[in-house]
Amino acid sequence: MSLFLAALVAIPVGYGVRFATGITPEWFNNAVGNVAYESFWIFLVLAIWPKLRPPAIAIGVCCVTCALEFLQLSQDPALIAARRTLLGRLVLGTTFTWEDFPTYFLGSAIGGWLALRLRQQAQSLD
Repeated sequence: MSLFLAALVAIPVGYGVRFATGITPEWFNNAVGNVAYESFWIFLVLAIWPKLRPPAIAIGVCCVTCALEFLQLSQDPALIAARRTLLGRLVLGTTFTWEDFPTYFLGSAIGGWLALRLRQQAQSLD
């Protein structure tokens, strides 16, 4: 349950910071948004499949996110159409940038570590 709640918290935190303007630099907003995005997917996958190992899921999420970043280079008509929707923009992204990769790695490391901690806390309460 705590991983599912953490996933729900990651959404407004990530997008709240990502789209905040004037308070912090744009690079910071994007970095925090990417960390929250990675963490969200790790928390969600582990909430759905609790027997999976957080480090493995963190690596998998990072690989998928990096693949999605490269997919942004594609001008396939189906992907262009998907990116025109809100969900498509949020999941697929719109613009390829090398600067996203370090924050994907960092986000996966942080999200994986937090997932481990949340799991340990839940087990200690049992």
